[in-house]
Amino acid sequence: MGPRWILLVAAISGFIGVSIGAFGAHGLPDQLKKAGFDDSKISKKLEQCEIGVRYQLVHAVAILAIGLSAASQDRRLLRAACGMFLAGTVLFSGGLYSLAFADLLGHWSIVPSGGLMFLIGWGFLAAASMSKGNRVE
Repeated sequence: MGPRWILLVAAISGFIGVSIGAFGAHGLPDQLKKAGFDDSKISKKLEQCEIGVRYQLVHAVAILAIGLSAASQDRRLLRAACGMFLAGTVLFSGGLYSLAFADLLGHWSIVPSGGLMFLIGWGFLAAASMSKGNRVE
C-alpha cells in the first residue's frame, strides 16, 4: 500500500468518524428514547459513541501523517502501523459503535483487542522513525 492509498484510508476513516459523531450527537439520542432506553442507559451509549469517534478521528489523523511522511520513511513499518491503526479502529471504535447503536457485541474483548492494535501501531510508527536513514542525529 503506497502513500496515496494510505491517504485514502485516512480520508475515509475521517469521513466515517465525523459522520458517526454527527449521528451520535443529533440522531442517536432520539432513536434510543424511541427504543425504550432510560436516560442513564442513553447517557452511557452516547459516551461509548463519543469515545469511539474520538479514537477513530485521532487515528485517522495518525494515518494521514503516515501517508504524508511515507516518501521519506521506512514504508514497510509505516504500512504495518497504518494496518494496525485501521484494525484498531475497526475493533475498538467499531465495538463501541455496536454497543451504542445496536446493543450488540459478541464478546467484550473486541474493544480491548482494538486498543492493543492501536498500541502496536504506535510501536511500528516509533520503529519507523528510528529506522536507518530516518534518525535525526
